[in-house]
Amino acid sequence: MFGFSDKGNLNLITQALEAVGHKMEVIPDPSTVHFHLPGDLSVLVHREYDDFVIELVNKFPHEKDGILKFYGTCWKIFNSLNSLELKSLEEPLYLFGQFFQKPLECLTLAYYLPQNAGDIARKFIKDQQLLSFIDAECFIVSTVNALQTPMINASMVLCDRHFGGINYPVGGVGGIAMSLADGLVDKGSEIQYKANVANVILENGKAVGVKLSNGKEFFAKTVISNATRWDTFGKLLKDEELPEEEKNFQKNYVKAPSFLSIHMGVKASVLPAGTDCHHFVLEDDWSNLEKPYGSIFLSIPTVLDPSLAPEGHHILHIFTTAGIEDWEGLSRKDYEKKKELVANEIIKRLENKLFPGLRDSIVLKEVGSPKTHRRFLARNDGTYGPMPRGKPKGLLAMPFNTTSIDGLYCVGDSCFPGQGVIAVAFSGIMCAHRVAADIGLEQRSPVLDAGLLGLLRWLRTLA
Repeated sequence: MFGFSDKGNLNLITQALEAVGHKMEVIPDPSTVHFHLPGDLSVLVHREYDDFVIELVNKFPHEKDGILKFYGTCWKIFNSLNSLELKSLEEPLYLFGQFFQKPLECLTLAYYLPQNAGDIARKFIKDQQLLSFIDAECFIVSTVNALQTPMINASMVLCDRHFGGINYPVGGVGGIAMSLADGLVDKGSEIQYKANVANVILENGKAVGVKLSNGKEFFAKTVISNATRWDTFGKLLKDEELPEEEKNFQKNYVKAPSFLSIHMGVKASVLPAGTDCHHFVLEDDWSNLEKPYGSIFLSIPTVLDPSLAPEGHHILHIFTTAGIEDWEGLSRKDYEKKKELVANEIIKRLENKLFPGLRDSIVLKEVGSPKTHRRFLARNDGTYGPMPRGKPKGLLAMPFNTTSIDGLYCVGDSCFPGQGVIAVAFSGIMCAHRVAADIGLEQRSPVLDAGLLGLLRWLRTLA
């Protein structure tokens, strides 16, 4: 997990847990990911930045200057972000305060806000294979290539993996949600599970509560939706006319695909000594990077935390992008058969590339399709999140937390700054700050507020 370090301002999960009085034990991962790419290109992203650069320069010695300039630009952006107290960009008093305290950092971020990682990379790098590698770097975070990945998003991830590093919470990532929930209850909150929201309740155009599928209603000053924007405005507000801002969002963004996920228990003997925790496999053709089932993500958490599996065994979590349209209209029998066939093909590819004998070592296997993601995560078509319909202008087109409906806020990967752990955590902190300002718990300036919102809307029309 990103955002789990003990330093800087981008350790947003650590900060969130601290805010509710909780802390989790974490295990530092010595690497972020091991890439296995076309042309037998193998790149290990070390935790230490200098080690990573040395490895990449050794693969592309003729591009040493370009590598240092591209990743150096990432660090320039990251350091600017990391120096700021991250709160809502929709709250003008905060923005003006940050600008007067850190004008150069704010101007740096403003300059790169409309730019994408692929364009910056092409300023410094000419080698097509290296540019394809940077596409893969962005794809594992955003499910799109570098030309469609905002430079600010890319910089957050490509640098924080070396600054704070990625860290594994002991016991599994599910512990993050449980710790946050326990902390919120300790602070006086109430959490209702299995409370399926059917719709948002509006009175005179203002969001005043929610109605559950069992008919029960809850009323509040504010309603915050962490559903996708397609779910929020297509299901929870299905009888309302789509606001202009949401029409623009759906014009600029489409649903990213979902995933086929395979969870397996295997005999430990199948993994060579020193196996890395995370792998990304794209065997033969760079053009398959973004195609369904084209590339394979693999995590082996028991490399870091052996207590998760019985002695002598490992857990493998394998996943690859897949669209839900590939899984619709099947009988139950055909659906289960297809899951088995597709999963076996993915396992065979890993067996050929990384772990000979993998299939014979399996002691437990569960397969989830995009339909599984849709059912259990309540996400429209099981989508991973939004991706640009075309080439975006950086982050300018991403909506913020406020909506055109008074009292209704959105949060999550459908909001600025988009997909990824740090980005979504940032969205949550931004939303909390904005709501606090709107209900009088934080200072705000209505005059500045109106001017800033007008400027934001103007910028989005340009995007």
